[in-house]
Amino acid sequence: MTEPAKFLLVDDLPENLLALEALLARDGLVLHTARSGEDALELMLANEYALALLDVQMPGMDGFELAEFMRANERSRHIPIIFVTAGSGDAARRFRGYEAGAVDFIQKPIEADILRSKADVFLDLFLQRRQITVQRDELATLSAALQAADRQKNRFLAVLAHELRNPLAVLTAGLNILERASDPAAIETVQASMRQTLSHVTRLVDDLLDINRIEQGKIALRRESLALADVLPAALAVAGPSIEAAGHTLTVEAPDETVMLDVDPARFVQIVGNIVGNAARYTPKGGRIDVVAARAGDRLHITISDNGVGIPAEHQSLIFDMFEQADHDLGIVGDGLGIGLSLVKQLAELHGGEICLVRSAPGEGSTFRVELPVAD
Repeated sequence: MTEPAKFLLVDDLPENLLALEALLARDGLVLHTARSGEDALELMLANEYALALLDVQMPGMDGFELAEFMRANERSRHIPIIFVTAGSGDAARRFRGYEAGAVDFIQKPIEADILRSKADVFLDLFLQRRQITVQRDELATLSAALQAADRQKNRFLAVLAHELRNPLAVLTAGLNILERASDPAAIETVQASMRQTLSHVTRLVDDLLDINRIEQGKIALRRESLALADVLPAALAVAGPSIEAAGHTLTVEAPDETVMLDVDPARFVQIVGNIVGNAARYTPKGGRIDVVAARAGDRLHITISDNGVGIPAEHQSLIFDMFEQADHDLGIVGDGLGIGLSLVKQLAELHGGEICLVRSAPGEGSTFRVELPVAD
């Protein structure tokens, strides 16, 4: 909510302050009063004013002296000043006032229409400056966001080029070998490698399409009432080749009782398989991955822990952002486009669930938890 504009009224006589307040009062305007120059300076330290109306003839610090103090202070030097005076309007007096920083004089007795008209001018100017400041800040924020998006786009294109170039090189090499090979065993090995490479490329494309569908609201869940015991093995099987290739130990703990879920089975496999697959990729060979499923009220908690490389604290808030991908001193870099966890987060939320990073530390591994609602 926008803070209301403020005027500062300074006069040593309470009745004069009451009269000024009555003339200037309106919605959206706050009037602060001070009965001395010292009190006025104190108020200026804590507030921003659109206009200051100063009585010239005050005991102690008079209006001219107060104006000079205001102009000497960075916080108050830009406040417009109108002097209110019952004294003579001779040229010398006015010159001193303008020299002290005044923009105008109003003679007592005050003509209400003139006072309001002049006050309106400075109020409008103040509100316009405030609006310009807000727009400037918004433009700066937008510019920073566009620059970040441009950097993200360039990073994504570089990663995409890398991720497509490598499998294309494998496929090209495979075709060259097949053209010359005559040994059936060698041909079978090359074909298996090419199938795996094509599967990797297909996964990249599928992830991109899923992200696009979710952002456009075009993805539809095909929910089924399924037992956890029927879908969890399929999700773990997705990461099976990565776990086996790295020699990891996988332990799975699930409830003894039947837990029913209302989920899209393909998307459930995608959610859990992606996190377990990440654990396999970011854990040095011979590591350990633990999957624990437990019911907590009307939610199913699936906790995936590893003893891998972990995530630095400064990166943990970014891991669910699009195209974010960890890169470690150990030389372990995740394959893919860095959209896996972002996709998992969105798929979990479509199911009415969520995913969070429970803990992570470099060299100690990571623990993620997926929460999904249990079927009634």
